[in-house]
Amino acid sequence: MRDELLSRVLSLLPTGGDRPELRAYADMLRDYPTRGGKGIRSELLLASARAHGAAPGTPAYDGALWLAAALELFQNWVLIHDDIEDDSEERRGKPALHRLHGVPLAINAGDALHIYMWEAVLRSGVPGAMPEFLHMIHRTAEGQHLDLSWVEHREWNLRAEDYVQMVELKTAHYTVISPLRLGAMAAGAQPDPAFTEAGLALGTAFQIRDDVLNLAGDPAKYGKEIGGDLLEGKRTMIVLRWLEDAPEEQRHIFLQQMRRGRTDKDEAVIADIHAWLLASGSVTQAQDCAHAQAARGLALLEDAFRHAADPQAARELLTVIRALATREA
Repeated sequence: MRDELLSRVLSLLPTGGDRPELRAYADMLRDYPTRGGKGIRSELLLASARAHGAAPGTPAYDGALWLAAALELFQNWVLIHDDIEDDSEERRGKPALHRLHGVPLAINAGDALHIYMWEAVLRSGVPGAMPEFLHMIHRTAEGQHLDLSWVEHREWNLRAEDYVQMVELKTAHYTVISPLRLGAMAAGAQPDPAFTEAGLALGTAFQIRDDVLNLAGDPAKYGKEIGGDLLEGKRTMIVLRWLEDAPEEQRHIFLQQMRRGRTDKDEAVIADIHAWLLASGSVTQAQDCAHAQAARGLALLEDAFRHAADPQAARELLTVIRALATREA
């Protein structure tokens, strides 16, 4: 994230204490925010604020900065919990927080960042921001529940439509819809109703691209372990479409591995499954779906921002969105 935003996030967090444990706690809270990341969601919020007329240096833009800081804090506490729930090894090219400090301490750090998120929302002073954050968190938690529930219950009797519903809840609201709406609110504008439909399409495109990168991305750029979704048993559009036409023997081997927990999976067999997926047409089909969803969402946003208060900022926003939906890393 940009320096002015990172400094605002860090300004909320404790710096230490008179005990080594509290100094370690402060370091843990700063860990994920300072690891980098693209800050795309906060950039989208700020671009939306500018497009709706909140100029840098104004009180309205200051409120947008606090909301962007809150969104970054949301992203980081959710990632800490998500890494634990998925039993992930890495985050942004380094060991996941629970791998470094254990699950109990990592959960507590995530809970703490959650509280600091609300402090940032309150500091923004933007009317309607708290209900918007509540709506965003509710929908994200519902989507996460679907995802985790399918893994927990070894559920593979699913279709691409089930995946899309999960992604619309889990990814689209906090990645696109709420950043667009919060930016408008910070500028004192009424969010365009088209933001929701556009955000659902673009959020789906973003998640499909992430699924593709998890299988075929550059490890140095991706920031998470390649193939981690297979080890975690993630239901992706790629896998679900592959299962529809997979040879019976491959399907049997796949389902046999997916009945096992992450640490009990056979890495050699998972490598074979990885190769089968890459060789199938399911990756290309998923990419085509992502491209179509991205095009539809972008067209809706281009129309919504046709008469933006700041046309240059609107163009910058659409550039951020294109990068989000078509990213290569």
